[in-house]
Amino acid sequence: MRCGQRPAGSFSSGAARLPRLRHGAAGAGLLRRRGGGSMDEREGDVRWDGLCSRDAAARAAALEHLGQAVLRRGGAAAAPRVLARLLLLAKRCPFRDVREKSEAILSGVQELGIRIPRPLGHGPSRFIPEKETIQVGNEDAMMHTLFTESFATLGRLDNVTLVMVFHPQYLESFLKTQHYLLQMDGPLPLHYRHYIGIMAAARHQCSYLVNLHVNDFLHVGGDPKWLNGLENAPQKLQNLGELNKMLAHRPWLITKEHIEQLLKTEENSWSLAELIHAVVLLTHYHSLASFTFGCGISPEIDCEGGHTFRPPSVSNYCICDMTNGYHGVDDIHASPTTTESVCEVEALMEKMKQLQECRDEEEASQEEMATRFEREKRESMFVCSSEDEESAPTRDVSRHFEDTSYGYKDFSRHGMHVPTFRAQDYSWEDHGYSLVNRLYPDVGQLLDEKFHIAYNLTYNTMAMHKDVDTSMLRRAIWNYIHCMFGIRYDDYDYGEINQLLDRSFKVYIKTVVCTPEKTTKRMYDSFWRQFEHSEKVHVNLLLVEARMQAELLYALRAITRYMT
Repeated sequence: MRCGQRPAGSFSSGAARLPRLRHGAAGAGLLRRRGGGSMDEREGDVRWDGLCSRDAAARAAALEHLGQAVLRRGGAAAAPRVLARLLLLAKRCPFRDVREKSEAILSGVQELGIRIPRPLGHGPSRFIPEKETIQVGNEDAMMHTLFTESFATLGRLDNVTLVMVFHPQYLESFLKTQHYLLQMDGPLPLHYRHYIGIMAAARHQCSYLVNLHVNDFLHVGGDPKWLNGLENAPQKLQNLGELNKMLAHRPWLITKEHIEQLLKTEENSWSLAELIHAVVLLTHYHSLASFTFGCGISPEIDCEGGHTFRPPSVSNYCICDMTNGYHGVDDIHASPTTTESVCEVEALMEKMKQLQECRDEEEASQEEMATRFEREKRESMFVCSSEDEESAPTRDVSRHFEDTSYGYKDFSRHGMHVPTFRAQDYSWEDHGYSLVNRLYPDVGQLLDEKFHIAYNLTYNTMAMHKDVDTSMLRRAIWNYIHCMFGIRYDDYDYGEINQLLDRSFKVYIKTVVCTPEKTTKRMYDSFWRQFEHSEKVHVNLLLVEARMQAELLYALRAITRYMT
């Protein structure tokens, strides 16, 4: 893969222009506003259509109408929801004219004696200082093109996008894939797609993604009653609950019998094409929940927890801000540069060099390789955080799935043995890719591209060092995740994992992949203390894609066995 412009200090790479996304199935062409309805809906006299237009004249006309609507009758139209949306546009719109006019409208409302909102928190991530993220309005030409295309098509720049943009080439592929899954022609109706997204995100208590898709679900005509609980959704979707929970927490338990139950339930049955679409959506949102928690994604500015109407205190923050992750000063990276952290980088590079030399000198036998895999798989069971404790999901999220006590369990707990999944017997490249592409055309190709970009991106840098081959490290991270899922590659020496991944890094990886809702800033700060935030975001991209592929392999293998 060719690499593009590199953000400073990142071992990942790639930058490409986001193509103008196509609109597909009926209703998908609306310029939708994620997290709070659509940009083209009305709220009283206030209309939002036109603000996403690529045409400056159309935006100017829309802004003029918007300003008049909000400010007429002494600001009577300035409902809190409207003001919160204006704040979002003032801070997050890639079109400068929209940002400036939105800010001017808010100032006009304030002059009328009406309190206006201010953002809570510090940027798109609670883990990354805002000054180290890409600031909307200060992005380079390449990123500006990506931002404007994304905004014009989706109606907003969400915080996930603003963190992923550390790696533009991956973001382009991610947005293309997500757009296809949610909006283009496919086996499932639009409202089913968003409801499945809600079901998947809820398994990890990811209120950020749940809220986003609740609004999208309603916007494409979904029945509000379904949102009262999974038991209010059609039986066909309820039947998907068992597969959802196994994929999210114990995918190695999925058998062809589970697939048969879904495909042969008479009037509530799924077709094979529908089931493939659903499986891809479930795995997409399970892994995106991992990214959301792993990178500490903040609530959107216009959503609950993203803004406040309370004025700042004298010290510029109040206790309500503290509870939302804002501490009145720039979030300082918890582990500043120290001699110890610099030594960690040097030691890691030395281990990579030594392992490469050992590879060149001798190769372990197949028996020894198998033993090392089993040892690593067994040891991964005992990797857990001191902060690891059971937490009950909140009712507003848990109502979207059944069996709230069902969660991640290691392979050999309670004497249960799960056979090793040999990648040589069933792999994405040789089996999964073609199955997905056959039943849901083009999606196999999109997923394959996304897997390869995440796995292969490199700038050949590690922290402050340049011209470093990081392929060994990236492969260790990917294979460790698959090892936790029981997936073994015969040609990989699993002894390398313990050499390259220290305990704090393993704790972070296992938490983000298996129980992402338990991820803390302390975990994020404690691994790779000398590395750039962009490098830690790339780690999360590897975790997202390795997890998604692992889930897919188990589900697709079961579908293949059912078909044969």
